[in-house]
Amino acid sequence: MATIRERLRKDGSKVFQVQISLRGQRPTTMTFKRKTDAQKWIQNTESAIREGRYFKKSESRRHTVGELIDRYIEIELPQKPKMKREYGGQLIWWKDKIGHILLSDLNPPLIVECREALTKVITKRGSYMSNARVNRYLAALSSAMTTSINEWHWLEENPVKKVKRLKEPKMRIRYLDEMERGKLLQACQDSNNEDLYLAVVMSLSTGARRMEIWSLKWSDVDIEEGILTFEKTKNDQRRSVPVSGHALSLLKQKRKKGILGSTLIFPSLVDPSKPFDFRRPFNLALKKAGIENFRWHDLRHSAASYMVQNGVSLRIVGEILGHRDLSVTQRYAHLSPEHLRESIRGIDKKMFG
Repeated sequence: MATIRERLRKDGSKVFQVQISLRGQRPTTMTFKRKTDAQKWIQNTESAIREGRYFKKSESRRHTVGELIDRYIEIELPQKPKMKREYGGQLIWWKDKIGHILLSDLNPPLIVECREALTKVITKRGSYMSNARVNRYLAALSSAMTTSINEWHWLEENPVKKVKRLKEPKMRIRYLDEMERGKLLQACQDSNNEDLYLAVVMSLSTGARRMEIWSLKWSDVDIEEGILTFEKTKNDQRRSVPVSGHALSLLKQKRKKGILGSTLIFPSLVDPSKPFDFRRPFNLALKKAGIENFRWHDLRHSAASYMVQNGVSLRIVGEILGHRDLSVTQRYAHLSPEHLRESIRGIDKKMFG
């Protein structure tokens, strides 16, 4: 039921206050300067009620962006451990920035302003936030918005989906050439950190991700069989990879020295229950070796590149690296044109003798 009341403001101007009351719902009140606008709003609202659209709109006027984020973090993220690590901090940024705004007032231009603000954020490395990372912040907010639409009925549509993502550069593949590899390994051997050389050798030998290596436990290593098992991976899939030769020999030597109060192969000196952070000694080794534009993750690229260049099939490389999709591994295909030639030769021989 809708009512229109004429009101006088302190300055003497006339306004028209509309109130819609529905059973089981909090009354909704709107104020207009013209009576025709008030009547038009009533018509549109009554139409929305008949079509089942009104309740979603009224919910968006009751909740703020901050309430949506709090609920998503409390209820949804604990069920998604992989997303929790990344989305948690990103959603807190959104809450600090626009948490006070009603969902009904959230619109694409406002999100674009926030997107531009993100591009000016200085990271721990002292550089501006990359386009790829800004896009991940947008993805975090979009995920929360989609949940509020599908499960809570707080919104009718997701305003983040109307905001263009920033253009990202093509996937960067930086790997060590033979000379760089020799210089880096020597610098790691000369490091004051006695575990750095082993950690780098294992990364180059297995192509494992940074935290897969740093978080390895002795229970994850089968010394006799030469197998490493990664329990915690990026895609939450347990993965076993072979380790042999120099890397296995170094592991055996470290094992003989004994385990000093930790289940980890590379325990932190401050808290042995946590993995050691190799970033500082690794960066010092890079500087000493004169290697620029290189990150720990590039050891993984290097390992994959060496495998492909030495004739390992892309499918096997993908299995070792733990890629879910072969298209991710395909980025290394250009490093091994020979395997394509051999395939064509084989087909030609079968068809034409």
